[in-house]
Amino acid sequence: MKKNGVLNSDISRVLSYMGHTDRICIGDCGLPIPEETERIDLAVKFGQPSFLEVFQVVCGDMKVEKIILAEEIKEKNPEVLKEILAYFEAEKDMKPEVVFVSHAELKQCTKECAAVIRTGETTPYANIILQSGCIF
Repeated sequence: MKKNGVLNSDISRVLSYMGHTDRICIGDCGLPIPEETERIDLAVKFGQPSFLEVFQVVCGDMKVEKIILAEEIKEKNPEVLKEILAYFEAEKDMKPEVVFVSHAELKQCTKECAAVIRTGETTPYANIILQSGCIF
């Protein structure tokens, strides 16, 4: 039985398959997920699990070199943006490039992700694409 890292078998599998520059998305419960992209649905009810809970656990189990966020998060959800940036500020070995795109563009980018993890988050624009870095 696994004792560290992500316990969800689907998330753990996707992370273990990912290589340098591969991407995974963590989204709120309203983010549309393309048919061709794997959906890992964690939503239990509105708000659970939260975006930030899932974000922190996933980032704790992967090397992130770049993050992609919707430009709209700056105005519509600055609290979540602040928490995302604070998480990486506190990490000694991860200082990812931060890229802002339109929400429409972010949704298009989900087609290139290995998977989209759907949370129960109900705050606006609580979506992120994490690009994996190289661990050596």
